Amino acid sequence: MTSAGSGLTLLQTCALSLLVFTGASQFALVGALAGGGNPFTAAAGAFFLGVRNAFYGLRLSQLLALPRAVRPFAAQWVIDETTAVALAQPTRRSVRIGFTVTGLTLYVLWNLTTLLGALGADAIGDTDAWGLDAAGPAVFLALLAPMIKTTMERVVAGLAVVLGLGLLPVLPAGVPVLVAALAAPAVLWAEGRRRARIGPDEDDDTVGEER
Repeated sequence: MTSAGSGLTLLQTCALSLLVFTGASQFALVGALAGGGNPFTAAAGAFFLGVRNAFYGLRLSQLLALPRAVRPFAAQWVIDETTAVALAQPTRRSVRIGFTVTGLTLYVLWNLTTLLGALGADAIGDTDAWGLDAAGPAVFLALLAPMIKTTMERVVAGLAVVLGLGLLPVLPAGVPVLVAALAAPAVLWAEGRRRARIGPDEDDDTVGEER
């Protein structure tokens, strides 16, 4: 709907959803084009937003352990929602099932609604008023929140939020997300320094008290 309202043809709109299966990148690309931006600049912003999926892929490749011939096709479905569902599964079989079912369902529905939206863009009116771009992140957050249990995980999540939101007004689209990803190694480094400073014996006592 948004792309059709920004001047893209029906074919271009559908091709964008088929080939760039990540909502944030699509909205960034279309939004930049709608604002009169350079196509290369718009593509760069979309690329930066999609880079986070590469980090997801590093983790999912270990969990899924798919054959080499299947990996390029599975990579198309590495997005926020499929990652959250896969990480929540207890076994490799359930990880594969969760990833496949979620990816297939979202891919089919996303492209179907893209087609319907492009055909009915004029009838629905102002697409921004519907807040559709927030649906994906909201689902991802709802799936991820129950998995954050330890103090370290809460610190990482909190620091990532601060970095992402704090840098959003001053950095190009997509860059704050990448900077926020540095929260995990930063917290791990700080924790390593803390353990080295207090010594293993005292650290063991602290862990025992927390349990």
